[in-house]
Amino acid sequence: MMQMKDNKTRVLIIVMTVLVFAGIVIAWIYYGGINRSVDPRIRGARELYEKYNQFAQESRYDSIFRLMDKIEGVYGSFGHYRDGFEIAVLYNNRAAAYLSLFMQPGNEILIGDTAVFISKAENAVRTSLRMYKEWFDTFGGLDEAEIRENIADDFLTGLDQYSPEEQEEFLDKRVEEIIEAQTENLRRLSVSYTNLGIIKRHQQQYDSAAACYLEAIDLWDRNLTAENNLNILLNRPLKKQGLIQKLFPPEK
Repeated sequence: MMQMKDNKTRVLIIVMTVLVFAGIVIAWIYYGGINRSVDPRIRGARELYEKYNQFAQESRYDSIFRLMDKIEGVYGSFGHYRDGFEIAVLYNNRAAAYLSLFMQPGNEILIGDTAVFISKAENAVRTSLRMYKEWFDTFGGLDEAEIRENIADDFLTGLDQYSPEEQEEFLDKRVEEIIEAQTENLRRLSVSYTNLGIIKRHQQQYDSAAACYLEAIDLWDRNLTAENNLNILLNRPLKKQGLIQKLFPPEK
């Protein structure tokens, strides 16, 4: 019993790492990138990310879910973004928030409620996985010129009030974001598989959990969260050193 409790505590810490890591990455990529060249239609969504880390640190889950709903509402208002990786990020963050919510220390949740949270987390993470894979099918192998040709008409729809020079600047920035996402989405996909592995572990589907962790590590070999979850599953020691270096590798 004590061993099970210790393992659950460890998983809680790791799940929270996933949540905080996702929030840090999102805030850094989106909020830090706000400038005049960013598509003005979605600047409001990116500004909302400033609040994400604060809510996560304070365990304000109702606020987190409302915030993500608002952000998705902004992106979903424009055709170009409806199937974008930004919404895939949101769904994985929802999954992480559901996992963290039912495992929060001192949070008295009944067994039936736990099953509900796990189900919601799985639905959210599977949506993120589907969206990432569809995004890679569309953009994964394209170069800069091909991306521009692929998105130009759809992206520029609704920007008629801006000058041709401004429209070109917005388009340049969006192409740049998609090129960056070709690399970054592998890490995001890795985090989604990590969360699915945590879900499968709590459903006592241990082989499936291990497969998810291995897939996550294959996508991003510095995914310490997936590695340590796999270590817990295999009753191996956790890796404790180099966490910051693992999460933020030198090339970033």
